[in-house]
Amino acid sequence: MRIKQVQAWWVRVPIEASRQHRSDFGQVRTFDAAILRVETDDGLVGWGEGKNAAGSAGSYGALVHMLNHEVGPQLVGLHAGDIGVIWEMLYNGVRHETAAASGHAMPQLARRGLSIAAISAVDIALWDILGKSLGQPVWQLLGGRKLDRMPTYASGGWAPVDKIGDQLKSYIQEGGFKAVKMRVGAMDGAPYVSAARVRAARAALGPEVELMVDAHGTYTVADAKRFAQMVSDCNLAWFEEPVIADDKTGMAEVRAASSVPVAVGESEATRYAFRDLAVLKAADIFQPDPAFCGGISEAMKIGTIASAFNLRLAPHLWAGAPCFFAGLHVCAASPASFTVEYSVGANPMIHDLVEETVSAKDGMIAIPDSPGLGFTVSERFLKAHAQSARQ
Repeated sequence: MRIKQVQAWWVRVPIEASRQHRSDFGQVRTFDAAILRVETDDGLVGWGEGKNAAGSAGSYGALVHMLNHEVGPQLVGLHAGDIGVIWEMLYNGVRHETAAASGHAMPQLARRGLSIAAISAVDIALWDILGKSLGQPVWQLLGGRKLDRMPTYASGGWAPVDKIGDQLKSYIQEGGFKAVKMRVGAMDGAPYVSAARVRAARAALGPEVELMVDAHGTYTVADAKRFAQMVSDCNLAWFEEPVIADDKTGMAEVRAASSVPVAVGESEATRYAFRDLAVLKAADIFQPDPAFCGGISEAMKIGTIASAFNLRLAPHLWAGAPCFFAGLHVCAASPASFTVEYSVGANPMIHDLVEETVSAKDGMIAIPDSPGLGFTVSERFLKAHAQSARQ
């Protein structure tokens, strides 16, 4: 089961105008990702995904180049089952042998950003291969599946104050969701505008539906506290990314100032960042993105930190199919998980990239039983949207 070939593509899928939305990222016209294919010498194929950022739009030329011309050649000839060893090798770079012998990390200087995104893609693909080689779903290899279906929440909510209630109610009608998330923050300007939208949403949904808000890290500490106070009677399930990920002490200040649980982590990479969040008491809910935080391996370690600090895990899964399915397996196996993010905005990278139908029913989503991650990539669709000229 030696790695024979590694190939990555920048996949860019246009979103039809009627399904586009606008947030603090601007008008989202395409869904982009780095999709990775790893093949072994005995014909097994694993699929992975790496992300430049937590959002769905952006330039992936540099990440794809790194995977194809820097990371990929290092993998050829290695045993695909050595997932942890390969992770540490890529993380520690030229010092990986010294780090292995010494028993502690000696990471390369560029250990975040594109480097971890590339490791994430490789890690996800290798877990897919290992599961297929053993004829087992990945969750079985991670320790077992605690539920065959997981609660899921509808992730969207960009409409203005006079339409947000109808938009969120349409999610409930579509998938039977009992929890929904809406966007707030810089897309609205002043905090009182976001607060008015949240109040309208709560009035439309009633008290039974869980409501989360996501600021994408766009508030200052002062404005995040002001906003939280304005919506303190709206019974929010969580306040996501109130301030930028680089301000962990500010995040802790926001959490201490409000009774609304703080969810954070889609912009964080590796167990080390989440360790700091836990120690600083900056979060109630961890949201690692498997395609950004270091893959399935690292997401499980982050889940262990959450469990040890009596926190909860809700991975960020606004992503393509490899990342989304990786998140399903992590949620199935992690003691700290409790809900799955399901994007209700246009997401062709989940629904069109794979042959399987991905859907939520009665607010629940099934955990795959098939070997590996449990999906089949439509290589026809992938090739039709690969930006080969830019790689």
